[in-house]
Amino acid sequence: MHGKNVLRASLGLATAVALAGCAASSGESEADGLTPVTLQLQWVAQAQFAGYYAAVDQGYYADEGLDVTIQEAGTDTVPIDVLAAGDADYAISWVPKVLGSIEQGTEVTNVAQVFERSGTLQVAFADAGITEPADLAGKTVGSWGYGNEWELFAGMQDAGIQTPDDIELVQQAFDMNGFLAGDIDAAQAMTYNEYAQILETVNPDTGELYQPEDLEVINWNDYGTAMLQDAIWADTARLADDEAYAGTTVGFVKASLRGWAYVRDNPEEAAGIVTAAGSTLGASHQLWQANEVNKLIWPSTSGIGTINADQWDQTVQIAMGTQNETGATVISAEPPETAYTNEYVEQALAELTEEGVDVRGEEFEPLDVQLTEGGS
Repeated sequence: MHGKNVLRASLGLATAVALAGCAASSGESEADGLTPVTLQLQWVAQAQFAGYYAAVDQGYYADEGLDVTIQEAGTDTVPIDVLAAGDADYAISWVPKVLGSIEQGTEVTNVAQVFERSGTLQVAFADAGITEPADLAGKTVGSWGYGNEWELFAGMQDAGIQTPDDIELVQQAFDMNGFLAGDIDAAQAMTYNEYAQILETVNPDTGELYQPEDLEVINWNDYGTAMLQDAIWADTARLADDEAYAGTTVGFVKASLRGWAYVRDNPEEAAGIVTAAGSTLGASHQLWQANEVNKLIWPSTSGIGTINADQWDQTVQIAMGTQNETGATVISAEPPETAYTNEYVEQALAELTEEGVDVRGEEFEPLDVQLTEGGS
């Protein structure tokens, strides 16, 4: 199980005077005086989490007085459960998945919304006649399920498709094999992973790799059903009751966002950092992933990590109003006010701006990444 693989950040010097007084109550690393912190990822090491690995490698956490352990996830890991159980100090997870946990009584707070845009796509071959959500009617549609399906179902229902009666819903594996074999007309894919898997595959009709023009892509950002994804979550009660933890949260968010700024400005180096941390992805796939994740963050509307009220509200309304194939919704009522706060990210952004870090990335330009067969 990958959940036991960790990366420790104990680089550089502890220079954050504001956090020095927090160390006694939060616990200290005896060797270097840094406050130990554990971050629970929602999957294994890959460039989806490059900002956190970069913050380790570049010493940004240590600069904030923190000794960070990055804890990978396995197939059965629920990051928010790990956080709620006290086995991590912070966790990375998609907002809709966590909203369901909050309604069931889990007390966690979104303290930084790192991904501003959704990376979820529905992908079809160009000759399938699928160019918009309404075209999914009568088609074989792949869905991963497990909380990944809500944007797809919202998009179909907005297009007037009665789900699942008007489609043939297929339980899709977390790969593109069914799609490539012709068993799925429109398959679920992330911009930074499964979509690239198609483009890394040889088209048997041409003997060359598939090209973007061979495909049609439904991007839920274009249809008003995108939901907020990767965010940093903290323990709500600890934020309210533990002054040291609240202070550590500012430092952790600040260093993490600095790490993402590094990924924006140094995508090739960031991809290498994640590979060195243990990722098994090939070099071109890793760089593609770093580049695509950058597109989900930059440019940032209000400063990286800010939870924008309109995007939060859209996610909540979809979570309340969209039914999946079982007739279930993510939540039945509005989440509590404690479900998110900009308090900590605003302080972190103010400090980063004062230190000369570009927190909006308005001049961001993505790379043109050339994929190779198998992503090697």
